[in-house]
Amino acid sequence: MRLIASDIDGTILGHDGKISTRTVEAFAAAAEAGIDIVFVTGRPPRWLDPIREQIGHTGTVICSNGAVTYDLAADKVVDSHVLSWDVVDQVRSIVAGLAPKPYFALESLTGLHVEDGFYGNRTSAFGAGIVPAALTPDMADGGIVKMLAVLHAGNADEFLDLVSPSLNTLLAVTHSAPDLALLEMGPLGVNKAVTLAQYAAARGFDAADVVAFGDMPNDIEMLGWAGAGYAMASGHPQAIAAAALQAPRFEDDGVARVIESRLAALRLA
Repeated sequence: MRLIASDIDGTILGHDGKISTRTVEAFAAAAEAGIDIVFVTGRPPRWLDPIREQIGHTGTVICSNGAVTYDLAADKVVDSHVLSWDVVDQVRSIVAGLAPKPYFALESLTGLHVEDGFYGNRTSAFGAGIVPAALTPDMADGGIVKMLAVLHAGNADEFLDLVSPSLNTLLAVTHSAPDLALLEMGPLGVNKAVTLAQYAAARGFDAADVVAFGDMPNDIEMLGWAGAGYAMASGHPQAIAAAALQAPRFEDDGVARVIESRLAALRLA
């Protein structure tokens, strides 16, 4: 174990926005032992406060499902992959033709843009202060790194199965929504595993050196690529099926338990 790559939401971070003390201490012990740590998330750079404030991470975070590599210490984007407006426009038309009343949002390097109706009856702390507006081509000037589509009925698995066969030559489609029909769509050929592999190679690590943790379909490629890919026992069935290994449930500090065990094994080696 030379590199730990961990998802955030549902893996180490709860709905209450908290990371357990045991998990914070496990990451601190790994860093102290000289293990490189990178967080790999669907979140955009501006939603990384829990990692910065609770774990004290100041290194790299792979954001937006691999579309953005962000340096927390410098507060800057190191690398990015973006969607063209032409792809966005095609995808909107295809999804609208397949699904009843979809609503869309665009995550760019400069902010989140949502159309009226996207949140439905829900409120979102992430959307606080954002005024819904029509999605327009000029938004591509900010560098679109993720496109979101939501239905206010059904679930994400059903939505993904419905539209992905018609979209998978245009962009990458996945989801990380446990209780909402929300899809996350990014640049074709880009996912968490692709960008993590680049990060690892730049530091002289290969897949066998990497221990990865995740819980949702957007983690599947990463869990399959890592030499030791752990799906959370509390995670999505597809993530569990894709991973060779399983960590205890999030509620049982599963990531911390695995890190503690592996650090103990290193000390005995």
